[in-house]
Amino acid sequence: MPRRYRHPLYHAAQVREIDQRIIASQEGGDGFGLMQRAAKAAYQQLRRQWPQARHLCVVCGAGNNAGDGYVMAGLAARDGLEVTLIAVRSPEELKGDAARAHAMAQAESLKAQPWQAGMSLAGEVIVDALLGTGLGGEVREPFASAIAAINDSGLPVLAVDVPSGLSADTGGVLGTAVEADMTVTFIADKVGLHTGKATDHVGRVVYCPLDIDPLAQADIEPQADLLDAELVHEALPARRRSSHKGNYGHLLVIGGAPGFGGAALLASQAGARLGAGKVSLATAPEHVGASLIRTPEIMARGVRGVSDAQSLIDMADVIVVGPGLGKDAWGQGLLQAALDSGKPLVIDADGLNLLALYWPDLQRDDWLLTPHPGEAGRLLGSDGGEVEVDRLTAARELQQRLHGTVVLKGAGTLVAGPTGTAICPYGNPGMASGGTGDVLSGMLGALIAQGLTIEQAARAGVTLHALAADKAAHEEGERGLLAGDLASYARTLMNPDNGHSS
Repeated sequence: MPRRYRHPLYHAAQVREIDQRIIASQEGGDGFGLMQRAAKAAYQQLRRQWPQARHLCVVCGAGNNAGDGYVMAGLAARDGLEVTLIAVRSPEELKGDAARAHAMAQAESLKAQPWQAGMSLAGEVIVDALLGTGLGGEVREPFASAIAAINDSGLPVLAVDVPSGLSADTGGVLGTAVEADMTVTFIADKVGLHTGKATDHVGRVVYCPLDIDPLAQADIEPQADLLDAELVHEALPARRRSSHKGNYGHLLVIGGAPGFGGAALLASQAGARLGAGKVSLATAPEHVGASLIRTPEIMARGVRGVSDAQSLIDMADVIVVGPGLGKDAWGQGLLQAALDSGKPLVIDADGLNLLALYWPDLQRDDWLLTPHPGEAGRLLGSDGGEVEVDRLTAARELQQRLHGTVVLKGAGTLVAGPTGTAICPYGNPGMASGGTGDVLSGMLGALIAQGLTIEQAARAGVTLHALAADKAAHEEGERGLLAGDLASYARTLMNPDNGHSS
């Protein structure tokens, strides 16, 4: 990913190391100065988000996260806001910079109330400064009760650095976690704020680097990158006026076993809408009529087995196989033929289930696998629940085992390829409907057909697919968003000169 678009993501221990190095490089090792900068940045974001708020409830725990909260409380009091300050851990237990932060709050005539179970939280905005990134296991009391009170309050919440109870490394919930409306994170952005259950807890993530470039620490390698909308236009520049269909590849979609035609139709239509020069569809004969009615531009052929599909396979530049494929002999034979073709492949849905059953150890550099967590679990010999515990690790493990590029779908979709891993920050719950994955597979195939590398296509395609869903949801709402809506929205977003770019 070009550096100008790079938004690196780190594990919590890496961010702490960067933090310590920055402090050590400053004259006198002033960690409190850095804490003040972080708290000021968070406070400024709070005032921008809730400018009418005049009463804050700041809930402080232990360590430097509590220190950030105490500084924020002092800044708010200095501004004339009413502040209710609650200490879940006694301020007398604080040490170092956190103790100095508490003294700053005291200097503004603030007195922390000790947390008591059942306490109601008063104010217009709550600041969660309980636990931060240092949590190593499940949340215990009294923090669990404090988190419950925050979530039950009905008030908007700003989380400092990371919502308390959320793993900054995996996005997993460690027993219970704050449900924030905004998370302000510092120094370096964290993997766990952008994937998995984190999407239910972080609200809007605001990254405040505090004038620190984490990439300057060259020996601390980011765990992933956050995908950027600009990647779409970078990958798909304007076409030459002399172009013809042969310049943009021949995509073949194989799928749609008897009785399961819809998925393959969606994938092939998406491939056409995303700009493949030619799109063919190999499907069960009874689905050809529906394809001609839906999208006559697609060259649909009814196939009863491999012999009927072989000429299509030979002509294709890239093959999408799996949508509606089924797991019986028809699907097995066609997947085998696709694997034998030597062509770049996008494998989805039942294609992945067949891989797990019959080719679990096959490795290829020229394929793109697009599992949801359940399919990823089958490929890894586990289950979807285990995959969701640590999505980043699961995506990487799949790529290391099977090679090529892996797209692990879900909230915070991950793209793991030979050059690294990326996370998609776009998308919405409207995508939780049948067929959206089939549309993605067709889009990815079309991008590969147009000359992108498999990893480039994965990053650009996942981004475009999610942005299209966001545009659709913005215009007409999340509920009722159909998979078939996405290709047309994606088309408007991928053309850089049509006035509808992202």
